[in-house]
Amino acid sequence: MLNKKMPLAVCFLAGVFGLVQYFSPHPMVVSTYSTLLDWVQIIFAFTLIVGVLSVFQMHFKRISRRERFWGFSIITLMAIVVMAVAGFAGGTDSGSVFVWMFDNMQVPMQSTVFALLAFFVASAAYRGFRLRNVEAGILLATALVIMLGRIPVGELIGDFVPASAEWILNVPSMAAKRAVLIGIGLGSITTALRVILGIERSYLGRN
Repeated sequence: MLNKKMPLAVCFLAGVFGLVQYFSPHPMVVSTYSTLLDWVQIIFAFTLIVGVLSVFQMHFKRISRRERFWGFSIITLMAIVVMAVAGFAGGTDSGSVFVWMFDNMQVPMQSTVFALLAFFVASAAYRGFRLRNVEAGILLATALVIMLGRIPVGELIGDFVPASAEWILNVPSMAAKRAVLIGIGLGSITTALRVILGIERSYLGRN
């Protein structure tokens, strides 16, 4: 029972204090909040270690069981070890081995993944912009106006094309973005209150 009440109490006190510090400029509150931020950084460092250990444990299991694509697990573990050794031994300054591997291995691989994502985006755009009903037609027309307004061809067609694209981006699109942000904010507040009040307890685990 104490295993559940103690985390709930810590979560409640931390949540209430995090809420109060926004409205109190008292030096003691500011100092305590600064100390808590330092604790958060320390906890984050430990969680990073736990995460790395968890990755090692998961890939060791895949290798020992000879699961599908277990060879990639070996490459992953080797990459983690090599990068860590290079960083600790040679530092992370410009010209070091760590930076060279990052610029010449990590960055090209990331660029390759993002290049592949372009094909998935094009496929999703094709499915989303198919003229199936009135709403899809409005979406297709809006997308065409935006795309034409962002390239020189739009100006050749007429000045109304880039002006229409700007109006779409600044008025209806911006209104939709703000509505989404307001919804995200309300959802975040609701979730935070549920966690602070102990209604949401999924972080305690199943037991």
